[in-house]
Amino acid sequence: MITCNGKQFEIFLKSEEIQKRLEQVCGEINKDYADKKPVFLGILNGVFRVAGDVFKYVDVECEVSFVKLKSYIGTGSSGKITKMLGLDTDLEGRHVILIEDIVDTARTLHNFLPELQKQNPASVSILTLLVKPDAMEHDIDLKYVGFSVPNHFLVGYGLDYDGFGRELNDIYQIAE
Repeated sequence: MITCNGKQFEIFLKSEEIQKRLEQVCGEINKDYADKKPVFLGILNGVFRVAGDVFKYVDVECEVSFVKLKSYIGTGSSGKITKMLGLDTDLEGRHVILIEDIVDTARTLHNFLPELQKQNPASVSILTLLVKPDAMEHDIDLKYVGFSVPNHFLVGYGLDYDGFGRELNDIYQIAE
């Protein structure tokens, strides 16, 4: 058990499991994008840990950029997406791989993907470390998924509770 911002959390995924799965997923990306020079587009803040580790295992020629979106307040989604920092990379005709730390309701992607499509990319694929199928409100094609997880609040490895816990190497679930 750990305490994060006054709440108790228990271990859910160890960093070794995360690394092993990311290596497998990135192996698929290396095959699929061997000659396509994709643009990896990370959705901040939580994705910084995932993105950093993805590039330990991706060996295709690529570009990397980030966009900052926000939908969470405390342990629940606000229901609104706030674009905090815009895209600064030209995506026209490019193969884009969005990197997410977690997809739960999929509201963020549902609202952001139409904006991304306005950039006329050749293709858009999504890589997410975690997906909560039971929480999804929108049908989003997630091509590269690390783990399907239950609908519990998680913290660590980039995931936060009101800004705290991102630095943790493992992923923890809230203790009920």
